[in-house]
Amino acid sequence: MQESAVVRKNPNMVSRVIGGERILVPVYKTSDEISCIYSLNKVASRVWEMFDGKRTLSQIKKMILEEFITSPKEVDQELSKLLKDLKEIKAIA
Repeated sequence: MQESAVVRKNPNMVSRVIGGERILVPVYKTSDEISCIYSLNKVASRVWEMFDGKRTLSQIKKMILEEFITSPKEVDQELSKLLKDLKEIKAIA
């Protein structure tokens, strides 16, 4: 994970909070093209909110450490996994 990297959301991915849970839905021309809806846990949802195209991963990591009870090592591992997963579904650039 390159901590100086800045992450941007894919504008073709819609995010909504429904019943206290954040979901990501890819935007397609027809509903027949939608194959998946993605659900984020509380921490991943907060990270998603911080992907504004301005904050670095280092800044996001610092904010997560301030807001949640966790360790730097755990944040590194979970953030790396989240980034990999979100890139795989083309939710971030």
